[in-house]
Amino acid sequence: MLTKRAALAAFAALGAGDLYATVRAPRGPARAGKPLLMPALAAHAVRSAEGGRVPKALLAGLACATVGDTALLWDRHEKALLAGMAAFLGTQLSYTAGMTGRLGAVRGLRARPRRAAAAFGAWAAVNAALAPALERRMRLPVAGYSLALAAMGAAALGVGGRMAAGAVAFVASDALIGLQTAGCDFPSQETLIMAGYLLGQYLITTGWLDHLPG
Repeated sequence: MLTKRAALAAFAALGAGDLYATVRAPRGPARAGKPLLMPALAAHAVRSAEGGRVPKALLAGLACATVGDTALLWDRHEKALLAGMAAFLGTQLSYTAGMTGRLGAVRGLRARPRRAAAAFGAWAAVNAALAPALERRMRLPVAGYSLALAAMGAAALGVGGRMAAGAVAFVASDALIGLQTAGCDFPSQETLIMAGYLLGQYLITTGWLDHLPG
């Protein structure tokens, strides 16, 4: 079984390889290692717990993300995008449940309500800007998924620390995917999406581990 350092090294190596692959081919066989990214990060979390129980919400979120990564591996057409959103919806709901249940997110947001207002205000603004450019049948799924993403971001801001930074990176990554869906493409966009996603998942996971009993 991998040690925590070996698992983290595997995540870093797979991530670097995937980022390099996006420069050459955003979809296809060159990115075949993408579905292994979150399992490697989950292995690091399990080994880092040192006998403690890794939160089920964290592992569930990473498992759903693995399904989403696989769904989006080969193309970004409507069916793949909807399957990916459904899987990542599980990630957002799992993370939000874990943050609000045991990590004090609600308490943190009560003390700093402007953070929640900012998260949901940004959700409303981005959806208002992108909706006209989306296919009509995609507007509701995108709005629903992004609402769950905003809720996760707000919860992470309530927790603070690495988890908040990770959520910001995750949200920024998904915002770039939203731009793609609306037909707004630019050079290196896929690389930036993956960089934000990998950074976000790493910071959320390691931030979560910081809250485990010592």
